[in-house]
Formats: sequence, structure tokens, C-alpha cells
Amino acid sequence: MTPETVLDILQGAVYLIIVLLLIILLPALAVGLTVSMFQAATQLNEQTLTFIPKLLVTFAVLMYAGPYMLGRLMEFMHQMFINIPFYLSGG
Repeated sequence: MTPETVLDILQGAVYLIIVLLLIILLPALAVGLTVSMFQAATQLNEQTLTFIPKLLVTFAVLMYAGPYMLGRLMEFMHQMFINIPFYLSGG
């Protein structure tokens, strides 16, 4: 296994991790920003007010995008297993 091959595998893994994390984090960030703007407008400073909406949105995103995310992970692992002979041959 050459260093270039290892770097290609790591690059693909890091890219996949970033994509999967953004799918979850961006909606939670949007909800947190919206709730924070609401809190600033109403001067309501309750710490738990942001937690519940973000938690619900995160669960909803996981339920909706979960099959897509699992498919991407399975596709990556499938390619890893298929390419084992290529990796071991040093190509």
C-alpha cells in the first residue's frame, strides 16, 4: 500500500465524514440561530429553550436523512472491501 493510496482513502473518509456531519449540523445550527434571535427579540433568556427545538430537529433530520447517510457509508465501505486486492498489490 503506497502512501498515495493511504492518503486517497483518508481523503475520501474525511470528505464523507464532513458531508454526513453537515447534514445533521446545518439544520440544528439554523434552528439554534432562529431561537436565539427570538430570545434576543423577546429578552427571554432561558437556556433550555434552545435545547429542545435543536434536539427535535436533529432527530427529524436523522429519521429523514438516515437512510441516505447509511447508504453513503455502506457505499464507501463496499468500495473499500472491493479494493482490498488493489490496495494489497501496491497499486
